[in-house]
Amino acid sequence: MTQTNIAGPEAGVVATDQADHSHSQSGNLPLLMLGALGVVFGDIGTSPLYAFREALHATGHSAASGVASPREVLGLLSLILWALTLIVTIKYVGFVLRADNKGEGGTLSLTTLARGAFAKRSNWVLLVGVVGAALFFGDAIITPAISVLSAVEGLEVVEPRLTPWVVPLTVIIIVALFTVQRLGTGKVAAVFGPITAIWFVALGISGLVHIFEAPEVLWAINPLLGGQFILNHTGIALIVLGAVFLAVTGAEALYVDLGHFGRRPIVLAWLSIVFPCLLLNYFGQGAYVLTNVGAAENPFFLMQPEWARIPMIILATMATVIASQAVISGAYSLARQAMHLNLLPRLHVLHTSETQSGQIYMPQVNSLLLIAVLILVIGFRSSSGLSAAYGIAVTGEMLVTTLLLFIVMWRIWKWRLAVALAVVIPLGLIDMGFFIANSVKFTQGGWVPAVVAVMLVTIMITWMGGRRRLAEKTRKDEVPLQFLVDNLSKKKPTTVPGTAIFLTSDIEGAPTALLHSLKHYKVLHENNVILTVRTSSSPRIPDDEKVIIESYNELFSRVVVTFGYLETPNIPKALALARKIGWKFDIMSTSFFLSRRSLKPGQNLGLIRYWQDRLFTRLARNASDATEYFHIPTGRVVEIGTQVVL
Repeated sequence: MTQTNIAGPEAGVVATDQADHSHSQSGNLPLLMLGALGVVFGDIGTSPLYAFREALHATGHSAASGVASPREVLGLLSLILWALTLIVTIKYVGFVLRADNKGEGGTLSLTTLARGAFAKRSNWVLLVGVVGAALFFGDAIITPAISVLSAVEGLEVVEPRLTPWVVPLTVIIIVALFTVQRLGTGKVAAVFGPITAIWFVALGISGLVHIFEAPEVLWAINPLLGGQFILNHTGIALIVLGAVFLAVTGAEALYVDLGHFGRRPIVLAWLSIVFPCLLLNYFGQGAYVLTNVGAAENPFFLMQPEWARIPMIILATMATVIASQAVISGAYSLARQAMHLNLLPRLHVLHTSETQSGQIYMPQVNSLLLIAVLILVIGFRSSSGLSAAYGIAVTGEMLVTTLLLFIVMWRIWKWRLAVALAVVIPLGLIDMGFFIANSVKFTQGGWVPAVVAVMLVTIMITWMGGRRRLAEKTRKDEVPLQFLVDNLSKKKPTTVPGTAIFLTSDIEGAPTALLHSLKHYKVLHENNVILTVRTSSSPRIPDDEKVIIESYNELFSRVVVTFGYLETPNIPKALALARKIGWKFDIMSTSFFLSRRSLKPGQNLGLIRYWQDRLFTRLARNASDATEYFHIPTGRVVEIGTQVVL
């Protein structure tokens, strides 16, 4: 067998995308920082709407409770300040953002990076990543609901009689948000950054004004005040910590969107704009609560001058829509990564931009998210009610990130085990403390993201297990490809003009479509290509490293096409690249042969195996068509059906 490589076999697996990553770093830094404000920091930037308020409510302060004591306000502000410092600034900015996978971030990117550190027995790393990805989806359904609700609730401050309209208006905004997803976010994203920049400036100014009224709030920078608060309120400490954690929800977006902007713009935007403005606003809310009776009911909107409340409500609503958009887009991206890593079945993906491959729309994911978000809004009816559901998914995902980060530090960065543990253990204890604190809210709504995560983990594990069993069963019934090629070369059947491409995921066995074609048609094409598509652990594969061609004889050849897990698998475009090494590919003289399997659950199985087979069968039936997924022209496809009993 002869082999011609556009890239060597290993290059297709570990190829980097340094050009793309360096481009983000060498571009216009101010514009990248502005873009990061709109995409990366939308979620954490809307936390001032409800985080400090819920922390106050957790201590028992409301509209009728008078002025909060300075010791309590300073303690809460200290906890918020140091949560932002330890979790966001030290953990994510200091360490996690350095653990990029060829410039890309996110739970699954970190999982593939950590998994590559082990030669064998790395399935447990994959399982950890699956849990983290599932928890992100749990977070994705809560963020739009709580963010938009908290912004629209500002109407209650302006006019209490508008309270009955809060939920209907929230539903209308959310439906509109999910409806326009099919149009693409490219044009809308152009204004995300400026609007969010205005939002952060408004946060900082509105807080700074009130700090002058009670400058003693600045003592909250002392971490001992936070510790004293916990010691003096042990009975409600976990509830308060669960509320304080709302201030850092959205921190994971810094890592998820790493590939879009690069580390430097994200770090600079956080340190120079986002972090200072958030602190000014939280401290301003604290100062306002100290000097105004009943301000604890909704300090964010109450501290605004009357003339500024309506504009602030409008700006807050726009900011929360932007924050929701970022989470929705992140859900699309994560779902696509999961598909390419064979964690989910093929789903329909629509590209909404001709120039940006990352701008996609997934109808099935969009519909499921919309339904889930509407159920949450209608079921909980207030951001305070939803705050109980917020936190478990995020803290769980942060724990997963910490564990995977330890693997990267130890196995990839080659840190000494003691040094890696010295960094990770304190971070892990902080994450664990907040996870336990949020777990207290499980019965009040925390079960929602937990149930969503369990469902998604079940789906992913079932899909992976079903694919493995299907491959094993198919392999038993297949003829070794080399054996078939040798026999056909000795006794050549009738040949017809053209090229036949047989898609298969098994490199060793003869494709089922080829066997059935020979059985029924009893002819071969002049050129027969056994095509295997692989997904790399790298985000993207350069064009000159995508295709490997191996020649068996004058009748048969093998082509292996490797795509990065962030790329869209487009087989015709990939095969056209082979022209560079002399392989003549003409789509109009080529037929693609696909095997369409009809799956049936096995009989006389245990209960667990039976429902897993049923679930896998249903997932497979609802998967997108391979022709559409691989962008093969439908007029060039021949499908041959087979039935497989699991």
